[in-house]
Amino acid sequence: MGTKIVIYLLLFPLSFLPMPCLYGLAKLIRFFLYRIFRYRLKTVRTNLANAFPNASESDLLNIEKKYYTHLCNLFMEGIKMLSLSEKEVMKHYYCKNPEIVNTYYKQNKSVILLSGHYNNWEWMVLSLDKQFNHHGIGVGKENTNKSFEKTINQFRTRYGTEVVFAKNIRETMKQYDIEQKACAYMMLSDQTPANVHKSFIVDFLNQKTDMIYGGEYFAKKYDYPVIYYVVKQKRKGYYECEFTLITDKPSQTAYGDIIHAYVHHLEQDIINQPEYWLWSHKRWKHKSLISN
Repeated sequence: MGTKIVIYLLLFPLSFLPMPCLYGLAKLIRFFLYRIFRYRLKTVRTNLANAFPNASESDLLNIEKKYYTHLCNLFMEGIKMLSLSEKEVMKHYYCKNPEIVNTYYKQNKSVILLSGHYNNWEWMVLSLDKQFNHHGIGVGKENTNKSFEKTINQFRTRYGTEVVFAKNIRETMKQYDIEQKACAYMMLSDQTPANVHKSFIVDFLNQKTDMIYGGEYFAKKYDYPVIYYVVKQKRKGYYECEFTLITDKPSQTAYGDIIHAYVHHLEQDIINQPEYWLWSHKRWKHKSLISN
């Protein structure tokens, strides 16, 4: 009940403020988050130092500062998501080459869209069903706060996107495959896997990293094309998605090829503009297990 009160009586009304006002509040939040509370600062600094071992202290500090600015802007954009109209979200979140995805709809084939927590992913969830001809499905982890999860998903899915938890994705894919319903499955595969023993180990940002294997697994199981996409910030509050085909014949690829291709694309995007990745996430908490 407390979560709903916060969302509906505080965050939802706040979301109607113009974006310049919300970004102004983001600056205030950044001061407290970064300077006073030092939110996950140790995690951010450890992640950056390990990812860029040859970077100077000044370079790492510059990324760190830009990251906290981005994180607070992202938080306010998440609030704005609560009231963004369909027209507004499509204006602020533009897909550069949707034909790469839509061509498979013409073949009545579902696709798997792989990306990471890079730039704004919430607006992609919100607009997914409107961006393509496919039915949009966002695949995610369950939140420990069930009240928050249920309430926020009502906002995320109001324009047609379906949100499915990772534990239920097998049943969902199986049912839609039987129905021959063409879906675009959005998977952010850079999170820490729930089970390290079911993950795929790669070299990512200069360290051994356990990656979620689900994207490749389902692509091979159903022979769904796999498409990587990057979200680029054109200017504050305006994003452009660009798609790159990894493979449209996943059943013919060798084990791990899809994940390696995905990691390569994601790593290059992070290296190009590192401040836009989610550095405060405890991404390498299984390091002791995978190094053995």
